[in-house]
Amino acid sequence: MLSVDARRVVDGPPTPSGFEVTTHGGRRGTGLDAVEWAARGQELGVGEILLNSMDADGTTAGFDLEMIRAVRAVVDVPLIASGGAGSVQDFAPAVAAGADAVLAASVFHFGTVAIPAVKQALREVGNPVR
Repeated sequence: MLSVDARRVVDGPPTPSGFEVTTHGGRRGTGLDAVEWAARGQELGVGEILLNSMDADGTTAGFDLEMIRAVRAVVDVPLIASGGAGSVQDFAPAVAAGADAVLAASVFHFGTVAIPAVKQALREVGNPVR
């Protein structure tokens, strides 16, 4: 598994996709293009990619659909979207954008969203749910 913490480039040299790999919880940019890094990970044999949008993480404003689409366009391995979930309605669009799975934490920890409600919402739009 390759875990990629990525954000939009706001300072420093631009990357081709506009997204860069970060370290230190998203506080430090690496200059590596996040989409190219995901593709390289697949080339090196990773079985799946965990894509965490550091811009969306903790915002509860929804998943970064643009970032999900950009990475999905270059990889075929399972893609797990993370960062930004705030409501039941946020999950299905992430799957529609190309995520094979969606990850959330704080909305479940704090009881903002119930797991059965997310599963039901995903099922209602035809997504497979375990």
